Amino acid sequence: MPQIPPLKALRAFDALGRAGSVALAAAELGVTPGAISQQVTRLGELLAVQLVARSGRGLVLTELGRLYHAEIRRGFAALEGAQDVLDRAREDAAIRLSCLTSVLMKWIGPRIFDWQSQHPGARLSLTGSDIEPDLIRGEADFRIYYGGRIHPAHHAVLFTDHVVPACAPDLIAGHSLRDPADVLAFPLVSIVWNRRFAPGPEWSVWAERIGASAPESALSYSLSGSAIDAAVAGRGFVLAQISFIAEELRSGRLVVPFDIRLPLSEPYYLAWTEAALAKPDARALHRWLLATGRAQGIISAG
Repeated sequence: MPQIPPLKALRAFDALGRAGSVALAAAELGVTPGAISQQVTRLGELLAVQLVARSGRGLVLTELGRLYHAEIRRGFAALEGAQDVLDRAREDAAIRLSCLTSVLMKWIGPRIFDWQSQHPGARLSLTGSDIEPDLIRGEADFRIYYGGRIHPAHHAVLFTDHVVPACAPDLIAGHSLRDPADVLAFPLVSIVWNRRFAPGPEWSVWAERIGASAPESALSYSLSGSAIDAAVAGRGFVLAQISFIAEELRSGRLVVPFDIRLPLSEPYYLAWTEAALAKPDARALHRWLLATGRAQGIISAG
């Protein structure tokens, strides 16, 4: 079997053949022009072939040099292609979970570390988007979505969430709230749902539930997570989804003076493809998501 020249010399010659200039080849490989010339000269000596000739102050490939370069270029292209395949396979091994933005921020994001601690070798990619990915085309492996969206045959209900009026403790400090209607005297933060979704209960619906009327909200957000953050900052009461405020309630950053809950009009779902379950740890994640959703449904319903 013929002895293969050193890879360093082959790389220098390949770069020279593609760049057409010693200086450009050196810049590409991050070495000096002298190093390129030295490696190319060494390669010619090893092969006992004149691969380059001087032209002015530079080097050009001879006819044999051009012939040899065309062949080794195919070899380097094959190596580069193999690396691309490996990189894609490594990326594809990651389980891609797509969620609605606020679901990622406030529900699954804080909880996913529990699953990761049980599966330290698993690779997981989380994406927050209100645009539904095409699971059949491989744009995601799992999708947490709201309402009756059209998804593959493989889907299951996660939970139906409820909303409850929550605020920062400082907002009501020094005030005596004796009746649920007292909540309506404070600034109210609203959430404007995307038109593609059946909206959650608004302040007017909650007020009607307690036999009162709600004033117009002075502040509204398109993202539930942002509305909750505003409430944490003391901007007012928010009708927050129970699943989204677990950490805020636990830490005391939000309080619920009156635990009067209203359900969302539709549940959250989990969708997936059969191909997704073939990935390492994907079935374990699938089971965990369903179990976490069931547990959340019980908590949200109170």
